[in-house]
Amino acid sequence: MLAFLRRYATPAFSLFASAVFLDSLRYKFTDAPQTQVIFGRLNEWAGGFGAHGLFGHTGLFSQYVIGTGELFASALLLIGIWPRFRRLHALGALIAFAVMSGAVSFHLFTPLGVDPNNDGGGLFAAALTIWATSLGLLILRFRELAALARDLAAAFVPATTPVQA
Repeated sequence: MLAFLRRYATPAFSLFASAVFLDSLRYKFTDAPQTQVIFGRLNEWAGGFGAHGLFGHTGLFSQYVIGTGELFASALLLIGIWPRFRRLHALGALIAFAVMSGAVSFHLFTPLGVDPNNDGGGLFAAALTIWATSLGLLILRFRELAALARDLAAAFVPATTPVQA
């Protein structure tokens, strides 16, 4: 069963998440009114505790930063469908999970709410679905993610050598 999921669910999850992410970029990168409403409401909320500008056009969590994260996640998820690039697939799933964890959290725990654009909660449902599918991908690609973490640790953490007396 796990082999079946790895073979068929991972490409399906990747294609779905990438399609939604890539479709949303036209709103984020063109400063569409729907995007202005969402990030404007989040920026007002952040201003309430002294972090005005956090979600603004040049903020740390601006629509452009989030859109770029979604673009990278999409690229890695699509490239990672090929068996040779499974580690990139795991990295794409991790980025997608991180971005969607933020999206779901902001919908649930800020004044943004689950239906900020009066679309019946479709945007929130898409975020929740991508969050769940990226979590599934992380579970299915756990070995690749662990191998990637080991390789990064080996590259960035200096090896300890015994001190010779």
